[in-house]
Amino acid sequence: MENRTTSWTRASMLVAVIALIAAACSSSTNTPPGPLDSNMEGIPPVPELDAASVEQGGVLYQAQCAACHGADLSGADDWKTRNEDGTFKPPPHDVSGHTWHHPDQLLTGLIQDGGSSPDSVMPAFGDKLTDDEIASILDYLKSNWGPEERGFQWMVTWQELQRG
Repeated sequence: MENRTTSWTRASMLVAVIALIAAACSSSTNTPPGPLDSNMEGIPPVPELDAASVEQGGVLYQAQCAACHGADLSGADDWKTRNEDGTFKPPPHDVSGHTWHHPDQLLTGLIQDGGSSPDSVMPAFGDKLTDDEIASILDYLKSNWGPEERGFQWMVTWQELQRG
């Protein structure tokens, strides 16, 4: 008798597990928002990129940035490992890097003023590039990111704008 009860219990548990898996995998029209969606509440839509600005930014990137950050935005090989002198290698600006984690204000400052920490070798370009040229380079970088990266980067930029 105990064997029948054990078999019945196991079968019931198996059916329950299958039902839970099926329910979890079924599509629903009321899917809750993802983490980015819920954080975007009250934030204007991600601005469209201007094609002319992106094109100009690509030309400027190749002329001013590609030697260190890679023509394909890939950064230095093994960029997460410090140089022998303790400085950081140039990071990638594609989705594999962390550029998209930072607001426009910070990125603009890094390009204008260079890296301010002793472990940065990023030179200043404020005397070589205008504000509009820097904005075009940022547009070019953004044009190489996916919608999630663009959305996140816009969210942190908007939040920084609200802080004033």
